Order: sequence, then structure tokens, then C-alpha cells
Amino acid sequence: MDFHVSLAGRGDLSARIYRQIVDAILDGRLRPGERLPPSRELARRLEVSRNTVALAYERMVAEGFLEGRAGAGTFVTQKALPGRPAAYGGAAPRRRKAGAVAPRRLWQELTTPVDWDSGTPPGYDFRVGAPDPRLFPLATWRRLVAGELRPSVVHAAVYGDPSGHPELRAAISRYIGISRSVRAEPDDVLVTQGAQQALDLVGRVLIEPGDHVAVEEPGYPPARLLFRSLGARVTGVPVDAEGLDVAAIPATARLVYVTPSHQFPLGTPMSPERRAALLDWAERRGATVIEDDYDSEFRFGGRPLEPLHSLDRAGRVVYVGSFSKTLLPTLRAGFLVAPASLLPALRRARQLADWHGDVVTQSALARFIDEGMLGRQIRKATREYAVRRDLILTTLRRDFADLLQVMPSAAGLHLCARLVPYADEDVDLGAVIARAREAGVAVENLAAYCGERPARHGLVLGYGGIPAERVEEGLRRLAACFPPRRTRPEPSAGRDANVRPA
Repeated sequence: MDFHVSLAGRGDLSARIYRQIVDAILDGRLRPGERLPPSRELARRLEVSRNTVALAYERMVAEGFLEGRAGAGTFVTQKALPGRPAAYGGAAPRRRKAGAVAPRRLWQELTTPVDWDSGTPPGYDFRVGAPDPRLFPLATWRRLVAGELRPSVVHAAVYGDPSGHPELRAAISRYIGISRSVRAEPDDVLVTQGAQQALDLVGRVLIEPGDHVAVEEPGYPPARLLFRSLGARVTGVPVDAEGLDVAAIPATARLVYVTPSHQFPLGTPMSPERRAALLDWAERRGATVIEDDYDSEFRFGGRPLEPLHSLDRAGRVVYVGSFSKTLLPTLRAGFLVAPASLLPALRRARQLADWHGDVVTQSALARFIDEGMLGRQIRKATREYAVRRDLILTTLRRDFADLLQVMPSAAGLHLCARLVPYADEDVDLGAVIARAREAGVAVENLAAYCGERPARHGLVLGYGGIPAERVEEGLRRLAACFPPRRTRPEPSAGRDANVRPA
């Protein structure tokens, strides 16, 4: 690429050319082996004599920054300079300026409590939130994307519809209508860059600074942090065996965020009674409910419950979904279904945020859905995940019965296991997780999903990233990281000895 050299200021021109090229090498902007423009060409661009540029080049060659190759040109040296890392062409990287501009205090306080490390995965990966990339139909997807890179698409060179590709919105409306019983027309659908952007758009359209937002406790940290970043007062509402405790929602809440199909991270579904109570509460309070249906496609038992959106008669539910679990998070493909009264504002917010998404990806995804490939992919993945899930359940119930109690869950890509009361007093889960990491096992602490309320004690285990053949060994290593078991207390007199402590 063309290298920018500025000759502004005073002083020797050759020395200024030398200093700027050396600075680029020291900073790592010019990497080992990169070719510099010929001295004649750079001189023409800078409107100086060729000798001026040649003198600067000769000095850098003499000092070991550049090397000439006969018939090829002048290149940044491949050799490390004495005492300097080879990764920078033999030069030490310079530190960036600290800067005098500071963000709002809120952004200095916001931290992501869950480890989203994207480096080399651990040997036994029970982390939450990602599907198995080996199950992704890469060859099929490559063919679909290649088919969309047609001259008619590329040559159009126009901005797309902020709502998303029309064919994809139609495909999504059919897909969620069949698979999730969500009744929506294509015009009710807005395509987003994953579920997180959907939450951001809804928040920006609805939340005024200081507004009250209710989220599940424990719950999904990025949603909590997002609403805080928009200036909302965020309150965690406890979750029990039936889901969100509607009676505990603050009366002033303007927005309620829930995961009713497969509560994140506990895994329990919201009962029909709680669903009805939440919709009634929202209508009486004039509030909006965000229903995040993030992974209910993977179902392993039990009857699916009606989505809140299908039960909503007042138009107060925004339904959010994504293809991050069914396909890949890297596709950044999600959607929302909103009441007609919100859609114009949501479209404008999307346009202001990034105008529209990747039209090629959206068009390929539309074909992927319409040609039945998404349905086949989900069925294939569900069979594989069911094997892993059963192995985890069997091993936990066999080898961890005196430590962990598995929470009921019939869907999704993770399980939650709470410490039993008599182990709760003895086990430091933070220390257990740290020892497990040293043993190559990655699991997550339930406490990481708790906000302002006292942390719950338990583990969250995903099975999207670990092959079935590694599950038992991974859990064996995890078991070895717990402290020696304390003798289980005998039931007190008058109690049924068969009743397990809750």
C-alpha cells in the first residue's frame, strides 16, 4: 500500500523522510519483509529530488532497518536488530499516547464479569454460550455466500433497508411461526447484528436516562450492562423454580428483560401462571417486556410452552432471537419482532447505528432457511448435544451427588448445578474453578451471573464446546479439584431420612 510521508515543517528533507519511515518500523506499522516504494516513485509523490529519497534509504540500509534486493526493491529487514523483538522488524514497539480524553465514569465502572476469552480453547471446555463450530455446515454456507456475490449485487453499490433483507425477514417470519409459534408478518421483523444489537435498539428507543429496568437475578450480564450504559437504573428481580418473581418487580420499572423459555443461566422455564402474571403486570403498568429466546431450538424433553409474544394481546412484548447458537456467533445474525407502534423508531435507530447489516450474509441466510437447511442443521446438532447433555447429567448425578444438585432444564446448551446446603459451607467455588483451569477444565461460576444480590453458589456447564468423548474425563478432573468431602449430616429426628436437603 502507499506509505504516507509528510514533509510539513522545516529542516532537512532527507532527515524527515528517514525519521518517518524509521518511526513506522519502530511502531510496527511497517512489518518485516514489507516493500517500500521505489525511490523514484516516492520522490515523484513528494515532489522532491530522487537523491533526497535515496539518501534516506541508504542511511536506513546502513543502520539495518532496510535491505535492498537486486531486481526486487527495498524492503524492511527480516532480521532482528540487536536487543529488539523480531516481530517488529527488529524494532521495539512504541507506546501509544495515554490521551487526555476520558470516558464517562460509567464506562470506567462497567466490566464484563463473564470470561469471553476468544483465544485457544481449553482442553475440556464447559464454557457457556457457544455452539460447536465443527457442526457448522461450512461447505454449504460457502456455496450460498458465493452464490450471493453476483455482479448484480456487487455492482448495485447502494445502501440496504435498515429493517434487513426482505427475503430474510420473510424467511424468519415463517421459521419462527412454525418452530416457535410466534405469529409475525415480514414487516414485523427487524434483522439485527445478533441479539445484543436488538437489545441495544430497543433500549435506545424506550429508555430515558434514569428509567427503571428490571432484569432476572441471576441473569444475562451483557443485558444488565447494556441497559446501565443507556442510563437506566437496573434492578435484579429474583428467579425461582417458576421463573421471574413477578410480585418482586419494582412498580416503577418501564422495561422488563426475561428469558422465559430457558432461563439464563438456571435453565428453568417460566411457568404458564407466571407468564400470564407478567403480561398482566406489564399492561397495568404500561411497561414493555423483552422476551429473549436465545437457545430454545435445542429441546430434549417436555412440552414447549407458548412464547410470551404469542400470549400477548396488548402489544407489549418485543421478541428477540438470534442464530448464534444454531449456526455461529461470528455470523452476527439476529432479529427482533416488535409491536407496530415501535417499528418505525426501531428502523430509524438501526439506520443511525450502522444503517444495515451485511446484505450478502442476510441473503445467504434467507436461502439457508427457505431451502430447509436450518431445520436439518438444528436436528443434527440437537442429536449431538443430547448425547453430551446426557453424559453430563449421568456423571453429575453419579460422581457429584454429595456436592451438586442439577437444576431442572429441558432445553438449551448448558446446565446449572447448585451446591447442596451442607457443601455450601465448605466449598470455595472460586478456588475450585481456578484449580480446574490449571487442570485444563473451564467451567463457569454461577456467582458471575449475579448482580447486586448475594451471589448464588453453583456451577454453570455448557456442552456446546466439548466433544462427547471428553466429557467424562473433564468432569473427573473437575471432581478432583473439590476439597475432600465432609461427612454428610444425618437427618434430624422426626424428618424423613429419604428427603434430600434442598
